[in-house]
Amino acid sequence: MSLKKQAISGVKWNFVQQFSVQIINFVVQVILARLLMPEMFGLIAMVIIFISIGRALMDGGMTSSLIRTKNPDQLDYSTVFVTNIIVSFIIYGVVYFSAPHIADFYNQNILTDIVRLFALTFVIQALVAVHVAKLTKEMNFKLQMKLEIPATIISAIVGVTMAYKGYGVWSLVWLNLIRAIAFTVQYWLFVDWRPSLVFDKNRFKYHFQFGYKLTLSSLLNTIYNDAYRIVIGRFFSPAAVGFFNHAETMRLFPVNQISSVVGKVTYPLFSKVNDDLALKSVYRTTMKLILLCVVPVMLSLILVAEEGFRFVFGEKWLPAVLYFQILALASIVRPVSSYNLNILKVKGRSDLFLKLEIAKKSLGVIAILIGLPFQVIGLVIASTVFFYITVIIDMHYSGRLILYSIKEQIKDIYHLFVIGGFVFLMLYPIKFYSQSYLKHDFLIASLFSTTFIILYLLVIFAFDKNLYQTLKSIIHKN
Repeated sequence: MSLKKQAISGVKWNFVQQFSVQIINFVVQVILARLLMPEMFGLIAMVIIFISIGRALMDGGMTSSLIRTKNPDQLDYSTVFVTNIIVSFIIYGVVYFSAPHIADFYNQNILTDIVRLFALTFVIQALVAVHVAKLTKEMNFKLQMKLEIPATIISAIVGVTMAYKGYGVWSLVWLNLIRAIAFTVQYWLFVDWRPSLVFDKNRFKYHFQFGYKLTLSSLLNTIYNDAYRIVIGRFFSPAAVGFFNHAETMRLFPVNQISSVVGKVTYPLFSKVNDDLALKSVYRTTMKLILLCVVPVMLSLILVAEEGFRFVFGEKWLPAVLYFQILALASIVRPVSSYNLNILKVKGRSDLFLKLEIAKKSLGVIAILIGLPFQVIGLVIASTVFFYITVIIDMHYSGRLILYSIKEQIKDIYHLFVIGGFVFLMLYPIKFYSQSYLKHDFLIASLFSTTFIILYLLVIFAFDKNLYQTLKSIIHKN
């Protein structure tokens, strides 16, 4: 199969997988949000950082190294597999014995048992990390879809049933644990690869040399992203963490469905493009098409956030609306940062990747310190402003590697944001005054979000004929 056909097939099946799984997850979140109180979600959000750190350390970034390696063999895969298993048990032991101290930090005794059970997920996932990397390397997203959807459905049934039966926060814990178990069992049953119990020091050094820098970068990113939950959980209430976490989850939901589909495909795809000019061309087209989707979707959701939250989640979640609207502004440019970082990885610059993460997260700590005196809303604003700063940094350093300057990047995409702002300012007063006679939240949310997206696309295609022709060509060829 040609590189082009691989990319098209990868995007198609990864989109189906991503869309199906996230739709199921979204429906489950809606049901659980109505069955459970915000503080129960807050308790899970308090400990998720320790689970995320465990997952990052378990892998060591070596599966990313497998994906970028031209022709990895059984020895490569098996060495990474054995490493993941050993490290996962070590990390779980550390987390297990640290659980009481985590509970003391938050002054929530129940967290001891939650952490110990929840942490089993990264041990279980260590059993299939290499399987997933192998399928990703082969761009076999169709099989990944077939395996992930059943696991998501099974775990959803367990989680919702437990919540309905009154198990509270434990329904959220077991939802994640059952999903990891079902996912792992299926991969071992249906993926035609088995590890050999061998370990090669030279292969380990090769993959670790590339991967550990990505791991440190991932750790910094994870700790910083979850630092807001830690700070809010330490200084405020579990309910406040729940509102923040729900806003964060909902603002990432739409943009992740769009950007992660292409991101998962473009990393192995970019790895196969050797010419910098070709890489620049692919990157430029990809970025414009992604933003064409992300900008109108996120701005339309900001416009109808209050009505949407009230209709979908209920009145008790309205305190999360303002957090969502501010954080969603950062989601608009999230793909710009993600794909710039992919350039660093495919160019083998994990050293620069790490240095940038250290510099950015140092600035991020300053942002938290500035925002904290102004309560949760101050932290939310600080997070959003900081993210825009990191995007500029990523654009500069990644752009230099493919001769794509910040000025050139902004010139290519700025009109996508300007037109979005114009449509928002036009529809906002209309929505405000229409609320007196449009009483139903669903009607308001669906009418104005749909109108926003249609108007945006009409204006964009009127101003950017080339973008329209590119999209038309892609649709025609598929």
